[in-house]
Amino acid sequence: MREPPGFREFVEARSPALLRTAWMLTGDQAAAEDLLQTALARTWPHWTRVVDGHPDAYVRKVMVRVHASWRARRWNREVPTSDGEPHEPGAPASVDDTARVDDRLALRQALLGLPVRQRQVVVLRYFDDLSVDAVADVMGCSAGTVKSQGAKGLAKLRQALAATEPDRASRR
Repeated sequence: MREPPGFREFVEARSPALLRTAWMLTGDQAAAEDLLQTALARTWPHWTRVVDGHPDAYVRKVMVRVHASWRARRWNREVPTSDGEPHEPGAPASVDDTARVDDRLALRQALLGLPVRQRQVVVLRYFDDLSVDAVADVMGCSAGTVKSQGAKGLAKLRQALAATEPDRASRR
């Protein structure tokens, strides 16, 4: 099968941004790379139809659906940490010194604590800066669902981030 015209250029130009979205969805670099690769592989056969529309939106939609299917089927097992001690997924790797956790790691941990649909809405709506209607289209749900899941997700993020840094709430 021949490579569709323009596909390589799209992948080269948009992969860094799409990989950041995948990382925010998965919370893991290797899983994000797998997710993006799977989404691009599923986009390739449809490229001639997709290229005339909004290819970024199409790839994001594929990423969201693939990620949701992986989460639904994934066995949630223990994950080794850098100190060699296993911990449960979603639990902080170290609770000894959360005051020194930088904003990026705190956000990552807080994102991983969100339910999948809320994380998807938060990433697509606020990180990728998509409109409510665009997120609803990508996720295959109503605009009202996007708004409610976004509000719940942001509230949980605020709560989680406030717990990791008590004076964070006072800075707002």
